[in-house]
Amino acid sequence: MDRITAAQVFVAIAERGSMVAASEALDMSRAMVTRYLAEMEQWAGARLLHRTTRRLSLTDAGEATLARCRQMLEVAGAMAVASPGEIDTPHGLLRITCSQSLAQTALAGAVTAYLQRYPRAAVDLQMENRAVNLVEQRIDLALRITNALEPNLIARQLASCASVVCAAPSYLAAHGTPRRAQDLALHNCLTYTYFGKSLWQFTHDGEALTVPVSGRLSANESLVLLVATVAGAGIAMQPRYSAAPLIASGQLVELLPAYVPQDMGIYGIYTSRQHMSPLLRTMLDFLVDWFAGDADWLAAIAAAPSSGRPVGRKRHASAGVKVP
Repeated sequence: MDRITAAQVFVAIAERGSMVAASEALDMSRAMVTRYLAEMEQWAGARLLHRTTRRLSLTDAGEATLARCRQMLEVAGAMAVASPGEIDTPHGLLRITCSQSLAQTALAGAVTAYLQRYPRAAVDLQMENRAVNLVEQRIDLALRITNALEPNLIARQLASCASVVCAAPSYLAAHGTPRRAQDLALHNCLTYTYFGKSLWQFTHDGEALTVPVSGRLSANESLVLLVATVAGAGIAMQPRYSAAPLIASGQLVELLPAYVPQDMGIYGIYTSRQHMSPLLRTMLDFLVDWFAGDADWLAAIAAAPSSGRPVGRKRHASAGVKVP
């Protein structure tokens, strides 16, 4: 980890008397403050703080480390690490993780356009369907589709993700077509491990509706469920961006148009706003604009006329989300 940042964190804890106060002063998540403190103690080879339920105090090793950290920060502050133009220009490697379906449908095109705009930037795109530890895996930005962000995350909403309930004509011919959302309880529903595994949420006539579902196949990758749906394995709730081309071609049938599945947010998650690199900052800004205006993405999420959802989407205001 970055020892300069670790030194800043340790000095902030010592000067403010708590990790919560340091987190607020540095605009950094509590989890990251805790991690930097642990790394600093590992580097020092000693416990640096006495921790009680009421207050923190420095050990003898902590006093000595605090003095060294202040010297380190003074030296670092006096160094000109780059010219102003170099600082403001996105350059270097950005490590991004997201689900395979979002990467194939959206992020590959968005990253390509970003790299064309910023020729000194590079991106390492890693496919992960689970929440990852950004620090341990050296990830700069994680894209996640969710409505349940953990309270200690720092995130920015990039867009929204609509869903659609669908099935193959072969499944419907063999098992019938559900007419109400409640009918899904009688069908084999293909469920996603990380979202809606047993409950699907809808809005119907302005009212929220939660429907229990079950089935014989679940997976942690929505594209696997999409392939199984086309093969006639059951009924699935899929991101509209994945299912729309198959619905248009007739390989899948959109079901329950009067019942609108709950939208989810597409979030960019990162470790800290403190000293955010131009690479990360410009990527976040770029993705907000790209999701709002790219023709291919807007076409992918456009609803079929029968769904009652307006074609296209409004531009969503992006906002940072930080809950200490």
